[in-house]
Amino acid sequence: MTGTPLRVGLVGYGLAGSVFHAPLIAATEGLALDTVVTSNPERQRQARAEFPDVRVAATPDELFARAGELDLIVVASPNKTHVPLAEAALGAGLPVVVDKPLSGTAAEARELAALAEERGLLLSVFQNRRWDNDFLTLRKLIDEGELGEVYRFESRFERWRPQLKGGWRESGDPAEIGGLLYDLGSHVVDQALVLFGPVTAVYAEADIRRDGARTDDDTFLALTHVSGVRSHLYVSATTAQLGPRFRVLGSKSGYVKHGLDPQEAALRDGLRPGAGWGMEPEELWGRIGAGESPVTGGGHTVPTLPGDYPAYYAAVAKALLEGAPNPVTAWEAATALDVLEAARRSALEKVTVTL
Repeated sequence: MTGTPLRVGLVGYGLAGSVFHAPLIAATEGLALDTVVTSNPERQRQARAEFPDVRVAATPDELFARAGELDLIVVASPNKTHVPLAEAALGAGLPVVVDKPLSGTAAEARELAALAEERGLLLSVFQNRRWDNDFLTLRKLIDEGELGEVYRFESRFERWRPQLKGGWRESGDPAEIGGLLYDLGSHVVDQALVLFGPVTAVYAEADIRRDGARTDDDTFLALTHVSGVRSHLYVSATTAQLGPRFRVLGSKSGYVKHGLDPQEAALRDGLRPGAGWGMEPEELWGRIGAGESPVTGGGHTVPTLPGDYPAYYAAVAKALLEGAPNPVTAWEAATALDVLEAARRSALEKVTVTL
């Protein structure tokens, strides 16, 4: 890519904005972080310290007032603001990236997708965990037939956080779109859909385990895919002993992988994409085999491919500059929200929901 970089306005400088979006935007050829929007003085100082050339605005209105100076808006603010800010960006004639979940309902997601198409603008959803190291490795194993026909996909995004952290993510107010189902659940559902396609039935259990918690912090989903694959998905903040990140069982063999992709930890530690990015040590590689537990040495190790979060924004830049495909469409996000909404209903009514 050559020429003047696209100027990016980033709304929100909390965890999502400061740890994920800002560093990845700044590291992407063809993009330049122009403005950060945050009303928090401490976060304003942080943004200026980390990106000395960045402009800072206190409100989204200040950003949209000079929309003509920008080429892309990234929405990394609290979930309840995603829809109005995306609408404002599209209304200002700007393409937009929105952190997951795109919206609280599939209907809202489809309305946004239709609006973007009507205006001829990119609307992309930041599903960065499609570029996790373990997910990339699993896709390769499936594509190469190493597992045979996959029967069951087990995916866990578990943490041990017995004490509440506070904030909107743990709020019981439905308007906040908090809870693990819509937070970590957005990731595991998206990955299951990418791997195994549409879903016909959803069963879920959502519990509130911690004292003082107001929304789900320990949730399980069982999906039946059109393909016949069954996905068992776990998201939890109350798991004292973490299970494998993936356990995938097929007609030829199974694949078991422990541990989270290292990219989030690296970004939190202030590291930036470069040589060796996304690599993990050999002792963390998963194992593939049949007939014996990997704990007792069954099967053999599979080198984990490097994780590649930078690929998302590289694809966004290519879509805007060269007309390449949108890496994650709003229509895909709507399909995932169909599943999340069905899961919420299933857990509440104690039924299996048919899609």
